[in-house]
Amino acid sequence: MSSGRNPPSNVEDSEGTPTGLHRIAEKYGEGAAPGTVFIGRRPQGHTFRERPDAGPGQKSLVTTRILRLTGIQSGINAGPGIDSFARYIYIHGTNRPDAWTENVSAGCLLLRDPDIIRLHDTIPLGSLVWIEV
Repeated sequence: MSSGRNPPSNVEDSEGTPTGLHRIAEKYGEGAAPGTVFIGRRPQGHTFRERPDAGPGQKSLVTTRILRLTGIQSGINAGPGIDSFARYIYIHGTNRPDAWTENVSAGCLLLRDPDIIRLHDTIPLGSLVWIEV
């Protein structure tokens, strides 16, 4: 699993992965092809490999499946300026499967396609997730 490019942080705009106890609040992407690109949690109708910018220099994209997290610890990862849900913190697929262990996200947790598909398909909405980076 890959995490944020910056040190762990629950602070808005830090681009660090928030820590603590979270709940899976929303799930997106059921049935989408592996590598499907999502913008605003909506599939864009193509995979990252089909984009004109495909290749090693492609920016980090949200792909395949999305598990949107909400922090449930008031004052830690829930509330003004530190809210994981408001920060759009996800567990999602990556368009950099060759370098997925590099921490390149803006705070999200990244998984390779087989792993995010399996997790998405098996974990129930509302499940708890402990994040410790």
